[in-house]
Amino acid sequence: MKKIIHTSEAPAAIGPYSQACLVNGTLYISGQIPVDPESGKLVEGIEKETHQVMKNLQAILNEAGMSFDNAVKASIFLKSMDDFAVVNEIYASYFSNDQFPARETVQVSCLPKNVDVEISMIAYKD
Repeated sequence: MKKIIHTSEAPAAIGPYSQACLVNGTLYISGQIPVDPESGKLVEGIEKETHQVMKNLQAILNEAGMSFDNAVKASIFLKSMDDFAVVNEIYASYFSNDQFPARETVQVSCLPKNVDVEISMIAYKD
């Protein structure tokens, strides 16, 4: 059975999709962009953007009773691969004990609201 996960601690969807769906212990989190859920405004600068995206993911994981320790797959979309090292360092700081999920990082020509980074994630919990 599918359960829609929603929290006000992460930005509302900007289209016809859910923040996340939980199916049989697997949480599918939609791509998160650097929108501050309190103000509804974009944060700027790749460091701040990446932290905001990770905080948004964390809020959704928490709403589903999970944490980054439950993450099994992530997809990172960057407007510029020049930001890879900075994003990578910040991303890694949210995981404990080097328990990183599988992942790919790709450069794209444009992202929603013209942001520099978007990350989607899949997590699992028995």
